[in-house]
Amino acid sequence: MSIAGRTSHDTSLRDFMVPMRDGVRLATDIFFPDDTSGGPWPVILERTPYDKRVPRANEYTVAHPGVFGREELVKFFTEVGFVVVLQDCRGRYGSEGHFVKYRSEAEDGFDTIAWIAEQPWCDGQVGSMGLSYSAHTQLAAACLNPPALAAMICDCGGFSNAYQGGIRYGGALEMKQVTWAYRHALRSRAAADDPVIRSALEAMDLREWIKRMPWKRGYSPLSPTPDYENFLFEQWEHGKFDDYWKIPALYATGWHQQMRAVPSVHLSGWYDPYASSAAENFNGLHEAGHDVSLILGPWTHGNRSSSFAGDVDFGDEATFEAGLGMDFVRFRIDLFRHHFKGSASPLASRVNYFVMGGGDGRRNEQGRLNHGGRWHFSEHWPPEQATPVELYLGPEGSLSAEPAAIDSVERYNFDPEDPVPTIGGPITSGAPLMFGGAFDQRENSDAFGAKAGDLPLASRPDVLVFETAPLEKAVTLVGNVSVTLFVSSDRPTTDFTAKLVDVHPANEDYPEGYGMNLTDGILRACYRDGFEEARPIPPGEIVELTIRLYPTANRFEVGHRIRLEISSSNFPRFDVNPNFEAGDDLSPIRLRAINAVHSGPQHPSRIETCLLVED
Repeated sequence: MSIAGRTSHDTSLRDFMVPMRDGVRLATDIFFPDDTSGGPWPVILERTPYDKRVPRANEYTVAHPGVFGREELVKFFTEVGFVVVLQDCRGRYGSEGHFVKYRSEAEDGFDTIAWIAEQPWCDGQVGSMGLSYSAHTQLAAACLNPPALAAMICDCGGFSNAYQGGIRYGGALEMKQVTWAYRHALRSRAAADDPVIRSALEAMDLREWIKRMPWKRGYSPLSPTPDYENFLFEQWEHGKFDDYWKIPALYATGWHQQMRAVPSVHLSGWYDPYASSAAENFNGLHEAGHDVSLILGPWTHGNRSSSFAGDVDFGDEATFEAGLGMDFVRFRIDLFRHHFKGSASPLASRVNYFVMGGGDGRRNEQGRLNHGGRWHFSEHWPPEQATPVELYLGPEGSLSAEPAAIDSVERYNFDPEDPVPTIGGPITSGAPLMFGGAFDQRENSDAFGAKAGDLPLASRPDVLVFETAPLEKAVTLVGNVSVTLFVSSDRPTTDFTAKLVDVHPANEDYPEGYGMNLTDGILRACYRDGFEEARPIPPGEIVELTIRLYPTANRFEVGHRIRLEISSSNFPRFDVNPNFEAGDDLSPIRLRAINAVHSGPQHPSRIETCLLVED
């Protein structure tokens, strides 16, 4: 009998308790190839807070649209000679200890990989895979350089910098952390063990609680589970980029240069909140000399075998299968075989990315806008075939490749009690308040906080609109996107948001046209000079700031317009700035701000991205 308690006839072990450095034991299931006379074998590890026994909703393919059962999926890997190890994260389901979201995953992952490598059934090679949180656990462990780690597939996750994507973004809190904490408090050990706690949580109306911001410790929908309330408030209260954020579990960028050169694939979608992390990890690890690849499709979180995101369809070519020539199960098997056994790589290019656009703009049989698109390939991100381009904001809402000849200013009133409602975007874990994907940017009854029936967001007085004339030839923009603004405000702190939109012209299906969101971002203006110090906006002064948007790739067809929408809120995607004091995100004092965007020769407000010239 080995350390793991396995006899020579066992093909699986359930709930084996693997000890961590502090004595806490984590529940672990181990699945072996059926031919138990073989071995030792390479091992594939997935660590999860979502119950290692439960199927993952993203584990489907075009040919198998139903979700694979957990053991059904495992079988694909054991049949070709891998051991598969599934583990509950600390404090979740079968594992001991207290769950504090993210913060112990580097050390626990390192210890688990070290334990696996000591087992007689492991050949010394451990690969890792998993979506979302299970991708975060991979990169966190890799920062500590476990010697046996031999390959990673980080699917829609793996924090490059959680302060700048995943927990906070541009200084604002991503409110998906709130909806996630509430949903998983309901599934917590405390709720399972105590029916009073569970009943208290179930009685909460999250939609009503979200309307009553800011929350207070002890008076929130998470108060029945103090552990969950505490980690959420810690994320909220650490508004600056301080030492709280600079740990391996949250800040792989700080470890890129010292990480062992472990081959890795980083996979995400244009409507996934981890597209920025995927691109940043690719670039950081590539610069450090790693064998690293990047795949970016037109997908929401984990839905790589779907052709649509939200209310927009990108055609049959949009799936992972169409872009990579195989489904994601076969891809993972072939990639691990490549790194463990020297077989051919399933990747012909280092970067595989999908350029949205090219469809006819009509409504398809499923009721979605046909936007179309196709795959492109490169060796770098942004693609080496693309060149930098700037589009300048100008008077009367103009947007042009030529800088404005005259100075102008656009002002609006930002009321924290009436924020701009979120309509799609790179969102996950947002239910029941918000959903990811591409949508016509109009208020509707499904949008939390919408008040104006079916009117466009662009019609709101607190949304500034800058757009091109109808295009005379197609324009393809790809890569990272940023918006530099020259702004002023009558408050010492406020937010500025930016959203890039492809405006389809009117047709019989969409008689008012269709404003399709491509990417967006936010900046808490007190962090315009860096995130380690909150600096008030000087009264009466115009200051320069840059909003970092998520990466994207889109072809704007002839007759379309390129639109930039500027405002100061995008709720409930991000928390709302109370406009009171710099750095005080949870102030109960919420004040209106008069904000302004300046453009022209003295204040060249602009979009910066890359232009791809296509055939």
